Amino acid sequence: MIYADNAATTKLDIHAFNTMKRYLLDEYGNASQPYFFARKPKKALAEARATIAECINALPEEIYFTSGGTESDNWAIKGSAFVDTVKRTTITSAFEHHAILNSCKAIERLGFPVTYIWPTSEGVITPDALTQIITNQTRLVSIMFANNEIGTIQPIKELCDTAHAHGALFHTDAVQAVGHVKIDVQELGIDMLSASAHKFNGPKGIGFLYIRRGTRIIPYADGGAQENGYRAGTENIASIVGMAIALQNNCTHLEENVAYVQSMERLFLKELQEAQIPFIRNGGKNTLPGLLSLSFSGASGEAILHRMDLMGISISTGSACNSANTEISHVLKAIRLEEELAKGTVRISLGRNNTEEDVESIVGALTKILR
Repeated sequence: MIYADNAATTKLDIHAFNTMKRYLLDEYGNASQPYFFARKPKKALAEARATIAECINALPEEIYFTSGGTESDNWAIKGSAFVDTVKRTTITSAFEHHAILNSCKAIERLGFPVTYIWPTSEGVITPDALTQIITNQTRLVSIMFANNEIGTIQPIKELCDTAHAHGALFHTDAVQAVGHVKIDVQELGIDMLSASAHKFNGPKGIGFLYIRRGTRIIPYADGGAQENGYRAGTENIASIVGMAIALQNNCTHLEENVAYVQSMERLFLKELQEAQIPFIRNGGKNTLPGLLSLSFSGASGEAILHRMDLMGISISTGSACNSANTEISHVLKAIRLEEELAKGTVRISLGRNNTEEDVESIVGALTKILR
């Protein structure tokens, strides 16, 4: 089996897995308890928070653990809206992940206005486009760090600067980007950032929301005093520790990982061009390493996916979170891709575990199918 859908999820880091076992089988105490058996889990929780904060240049107390990117996005959108009695506007883009779009729909139903920015045909949200619609009555701007389907990396610092110039907060859904590109929340000026561990070789069902100190937001869940009183519930120590180890490993080896994945990407494109298979790559020039959104005129992306699957190769037609929907992706509609090309679009996302042999097999299978 060849796995080429790393944008959907990634293989668990073996060091993270081995460390997690200790907190599942031996050091399983509740970190909220005052007795001796809780000390090691409590210490592990604090160390994991500090490790994750260091990876994005945040303070430990600015990291709040969640169940993943979807929860983090919901909390950022709803938590910042519900603290605002004036009901000022939220601005987001038309091709965000549905965790953002559906959260925005939810607050709209409650009377909180939302304005949507459309990306360029290359998938970029430009500062000029934001400037045209932002006002001093805007409360929050939420733009994803990198698109999950076409991989376009956004000009986050410039968008942050524009938001702050109008007194608005800036949130970014960085689920696809954390652990794969350098992120410094201080340098970029980000107020809130969502991340999910399984996108960077951590376990599923755990993530975090970075909330800059002083940012007003309501608690996500009421109950106990966990997460400084903002998200009640007994902490999932094993998964939190696994997430911290996986992120630290990815950030420590970031440059070599990026160089390796980009070499696989270049080989893929070279082999596909040499096979004389006509295609269009979506997402512009500045995309996440290894993420390729490819459109084949006259083809069916669904048919390509299923035939590749029969050959033992896993790819996607778009976001794995929306795999039940066979309609044309809202992302491809947002960049105004022609319908014929949109129907023939697949997403191939290479990771650090892929090899040159994988790339050659994928291109060979695509060539066989498309010819």
